[in-house]
Amino acid sequence: MRSTEKRNSIITSKRNARDKALGFAGPYLGNDHGIYTKATASEIVQRIAKGEWTSSEVLEAYIARSAMAQAKIHHFSSGISILTPFTVLYEDARKQAKELDAEFASTKTLRGPFHGVPVSVKDNYQIEGYDATIGFTAWANNPGKKDACVIAQLRAAGAIIFVKTNVPQTMLAFECSNPLWGRTTNPWNDKYTCGGSSGGEGALLAMDGSALGIGSDIGGSLRIPASYCGVYSLKPTAERVSSIGTQAVRPGFEAIRSSHGPLTRLVATCITWLIRDYFLGLVSPKFPMPYHAVELPSKLRFGYYLSGTMIWHVGIITCMQTSSTGDSLSLRKQGHECIEFTSPLNASAMEVFLGLTSSDGYKKMLSHLDSDPMARGQFIPGHLGSQLPSFVCKLACWIAKTFLGDSLFPRFFSLARRSAAAWYEQVWDKYGFDGIIAPVQSLPVIPHGGATYLSVLAAAPLRTTLSTLLSAPYQRLGRSKMFETRMYLGKNPVYDPKAMEGIPVGVQLVGKKREDEKVLAMMHVVDAHWDLEDSVRAVGNLSRPCRSEVLQPVLPGPSSNLTGGGLFLKSS
Repeated sequence: MRSTEKRNSIITSKRNARDKALGFAGPYLGNDHGIYTKATASEIVQRIAKGEWTSSEVLEAYIARSAMAQAKIHHFSSGISILTPFTVLYEDARKQAKELDAEFASTKTLRGPFHGVPVSVKDNYQIEGYDATIGFTAWANNPGKKDACVIAQLRAAGAIIFVKTNVPQTMLAFECSNPLWGRTTNPWNDKYTCGGSSGGEGALLAMDGSALGIGSDIGGSLRIPASYCGVYSLKPTAERVSSIGTQAVRPGFEAIRSSHGPLTRLVATCITWLIRDYFLGLVSPKFPMPYHAVELPSKLRFGYYLSGTMIWHVGIITCMQTSSTGDSLSLRKQGHECIEFTSPLNASAMEVFLGLTSSDGYKKMLSHLDSDPMARGQFIPGHLGSQLPSFVCKLACWIAKTFLGDSLFPRFFSLARRSAAAWYEQVWDKYGFDGIIAPVQSLPVIPHGGATYLSVLAAAPLRTTLSTLLSAPYQRLGRSKMFETRMYLGKNPVYDPKAMEGIPVGVQLVGKKREDEKVLAMMHVVDAHWDLEDSVRAVGNLSRPCRSEVLQPVLPGPSSNLTGGGLFLKSS
């Protein structure tokens, strides 16, 4: 184990290296650079193909914008970080841009469908010559020897990887803070988190600091940041996009498999991701399922729910009602069905998730901390219960049930493991839904450190995440009084509509497993009929948020097309 002095020396060295790299960025000039940073990935490629832009011009705009984002965040609070230090790849990116420009000038042919597109990537992706620390000091100064599969294929398609972004310690958290790089804040309000674990990606995309982002998701790690920050994300079926070459805290853990997908500022870019027939067709040796076009029926059948079986989704009920039943969303006017139902994915699914992820008491995962302290807000779900003596767990459960009238919290705490009925039988087959409009979480956003006592919020994305992996019985359970009181009631509830005003709220559009193309096609339908001024954007396996009124973010802001929030997609 490293000494505290050695650990602090590594942190200082890495942050200094980042700051030095950021110094090679030019100033962001809105009049000159704005045309590039507000363009979609597909527009960038089209303009380069026409000879109107060069890869180098586009890259310099995004370098300046990303550096501006970092500087602005540091201005508000020391130690807060969006970009992962040292993994600022500006100089290598400039070399690649020049190569692309020379190649195009000579051949007049694009290298691939992402020619000249500046792409940011989550820190867990291996890149040759650069660290993939995921916030562990012990993993610093160990540069990758080979690009991850998705990185290599992005580069082969002409994409320019120019920065890596921050993640929470262990990556099993929906905040974004670690001792090595610091904390990433929400670009709309720096008192709140940007989400996790792909939090740096969500924040940077929301501030137009990248044209396209890449992240991963097990229990909401793509969808939660997209919802908190007001952008789009896609969580494909596991291994549809390759995981080869990604850094993992529990190598060989196959019980709940991660998915890898994009974060974007427009749903059209997510669709391009598939239509290009690149990532879903070629990227995964483990899942060689080629892209296939889908034709949607003229009348779609959507399911939705406004509250869970564990806790009320008070923070987004208004948005969900508007999106599913109100006049602002014209799905019904277009002939589509929107049917309210009760979600059967209840506490049992949460128990299974916690039981699997904590099967070794998080011993392997936490071993990587070395001398690092546990970051604030990184209270891993179920960790306390897995570490305490059994008689203490039983006493805590008895107190919660006997004196607080809460029978649900003890079930989480003791991590009961039970088999569950099939989600497909209870939802897809029973109702015949094409897709499900669902909450992302029970709150629009949480303050820094909120995950310490609100880890149950993972229950909302679990409704979609575990539908891919596990089944759950169809039964109605009482909601947890302890969690609901902490979130919505009492003297200082977490949910504060005034303080949260203007922050995006996300919903998910969920589809069946391996129906990624259909989810994207449905999202296009939903997105086309959404009122962006005062309604929710869809997420789903694709996610998209809503905001009550426009609130300028910390950094002058996300593109105007983000007014109205973000959206997420998922295949279950």
